[in-house]
Amino acid sequence: MSVLRQISAVVGMNLRNLPQRRGASLVIVIGIAGVVAVLLSVLAMAVGFSRTIAGAGSPDRALILSGGALQEAMSSVPSDAVPNITAAPGIARDSAGRPIVDAEVVAQVQVTHGDTGKPTNVALRGVGSEEFALRPEVHLVAGRLFRPGLHELIVGQSLKTRYGLDIGSHLSFQNGDWVVVGVFTSNGPDLLDSEILTDSQTLLSAYQRNWFQSVTVRLAGPGSFDQLKRALAADPTLHVDVYVESAFRAAQSRILNLILKWIGYFIGGMMAAGALFGALNSLYAAVSSRSLEIATLRAIGFGSGSVIVSVLAEALLLSIGGALIGALCAWIFFDGHVSSMMVSGLEPPIAFAMSVTPGLIVLGIVWACVIGLIGGLFPAIRAARLPVARALNAVV
Repeated sequence: MSVLRQISAVVGMNLRNLPQRRGASLVIVIGIAGVVAVLLSVLAMAVGFSRTIAGAGSPDRALILSGGALQEAMSSVPSDAVPNITAAPGIARDSAGRPIVDAEVVAQVQVTHGDTGKPTNVALRGVGSEEFALRPEVHLVAGRLFRPGLHELIVGQSLKTRYGLDIGSHLSFQNGDWVVVGVFTSNGPDLLDSEILTDSQTLLSAYQRNWFQSVTVRLAGPGSFDQLKRALAADPTLHVDVYVESAFRAAQSRILNLILKWIGYFIGGMMAAGALFGALNSLYAAVSSRSLEIATLRAIGFGSGSVIVSVLAEALLLSIGGALIGALCAWIFFDGHVSSMMVSGLEPPIAFAMSVTPGLIVLGIVWACVIGLIGGLFPAIRAARLPVARALNAVV
């Protein structure tokens, strides 16, 4: 009998006998399902967070902060500096010839979670009339836009989902009662979806400020960023730093995204070690219970290679089954789930949707196969080295 036929026969026999080893098999499947589910849930947070941060920036926009400010919340751009920034070259203009520029105010307000009743800080952003020309990816999905001079707000879709803020909701903060009049969203994941927007001048008046946190401009075209940066650096009345918006947002999230991934791999690794020991014990027990069967196969001419492959095939099959169950659980319970996270102590939490992607599912299956191969390798070697005479004599 050829080696391939031997392998096929032994593997088929092992798989047919799996129901007789239901308990040991379930230990492997459930253990690996737990590993994959936890690993994917943590990494889904990293994917959702990075997508949201990536969607917050555009290479066609420049973000201007006060000199030395590492974060938008730490920046302070005086109101009288905005006209000089607006007049700088390299800024795109609308059909009426006006520069597409928006000076923005950032504050924090508390909202109450609809389910837990726990107060949470949320970003409140004051924007101007050019906001939707500046960010064409943002659009209203319900209600209307806020009116300047009134205490009116529009909320991001993520806030509506997570905190139950909707049209007609009231928030009490600076200078009285503010009402939600609209809901907006972005074409893709975006930081703005976890923020509240209102008129910038109304917000400045409410907080009695005369400065903005940032100025965002749409660039006129390739090379415009360097032109704008040189012009602002040459103005002695300005002390500002200029960033490509997408690069600035990505840099802000890089460290936290890396931490999330390391947490996922660390927890997944710890659980994988437990699942590995469970697989080793179960497969060793399976080999011991089948010692007569294995010895008989060896005695009638089956090679040790076919025995090794049969044990590894069983381990891989159970591992893949566990991986698919774990991935399904992660997808059902976590895909699209809106979570929140703080980038720093100075910023309010960022709401984002967790995402269990096909790439993560493939990673989970690979992770499970590695556990299965390692867990099945030593029992497979033991089975292949099992002395035929000793196994048969033990039964007799």
